[in-house]
Amino acid sequence: MENTDAKLVKSPTFFIDSIPVYGDVLLAPMDGISDPPFRILTRKMGGAVNITGFVNTNDILRNADYLDKRLAFDPNIERPLAFQIFGSDPNLLLEAALRLQDRGPDFIDINMGCSAKVIRRKGAGSELMATPKTIAAIFKLLTRNLSIPVTGKIRLGIDDENLNHLEVAHIIEDNGGKMLAVHGRTRVQAYEGKANWHAIAEIKGAISIPVIGNGDIVEPEQIDQMKKMTNCDAVMIGRAAIGNPWIIAKSHRKRQPHTEIHRVMMEHLKSMIGFYGEDKAILLFRKHAKHYIASCDPPRAMFVSLLRSETLAEFTEICDEVFTQAK
Repeated sequence: MENTDAKLVKSPTFFIDSIPVYGDVLLAPMDGISDPPFRILTRKMGGAVNITGFVNTNDILRNADYLDKRLAFDPNIERPLAFQIFGSDPNLLLEAALRLQDRGPDFIDINMGCSAKVIRRKGAGSELMATPKTIAAIFKLLTRNLSIPVTGKIRLGIDDENLNHLEVAHIIEDNGGKMLAVHGRTRVQAYEGKANWHAIAEIKGAISIPVIGNGDIVEPEQIDQMKKMTNCDAVMIGRAAIGNPWIIAKSHRKRQPHTEIHRVMMEHLKSMIGFYGEDKAILLFRKHAKHYIASCDPPRAMFVSLLRSETLAEFTEICDEVFTQAK
């Protein structure tokens, strides 16, 4: 079910097959970050599409205990939504995708961009860029057997000497892929160096399915800059959104009053507590908290105390002090 409020005020920005998408900014799927509380928060900020953090094909097939939490979503807020999966065996990916389809996502996204060694050693993630024939087999098999669209996220290739983004983009489109997100770096680069927006533009000019640009968006102005340079249909933002969901709304965190940063931070934490329970939420929220309070520049002792908080009461007390001193 689409976002009906958005439907009433504007036409779709683009379509994923027949699925209308309203808006041109997406939160990137990030392992351990893009959980339901954060996805819902950024969606309220104007995010256009939600994609879960990646799930291992083998874990899906063995019905791992963590799946229900990882794949949870709010159908009233998060649609359109995709489950992102990773693996290297086309047949196992199909079996896993068929099982996930029953959980009600709008589409399935294939991770071909993760540069982490633990993923690459399985021949998955960005390692798939080295085997275009495998990518072709994956998309051919999944698009012929699923009743929902299949999309993917790629990098530009293994390294600068082996750029094959255009070849892979054509393969994905020719084998039924309905959208392609492109991180403008190679596998070897990981997150170092500068993202190549010109390569994203090359892909957009070469295929007809929607192209989502990703890489080096750290300020709101860069959203429109990337769109203008690449002609991409939308922009995907990852690390820069941590502790800064306002960037999804094309707004600066530095222009938010401290009271607003404080309010959103606590709303995010309480949402995580509702989802995970207090003990786990406080622990997991540390990766967000340090970014939220960065602009307050608290004394190191206070900063450390906040990140070591073990209860909501303790966290709230220190957090209130941080923002009071920052006024």
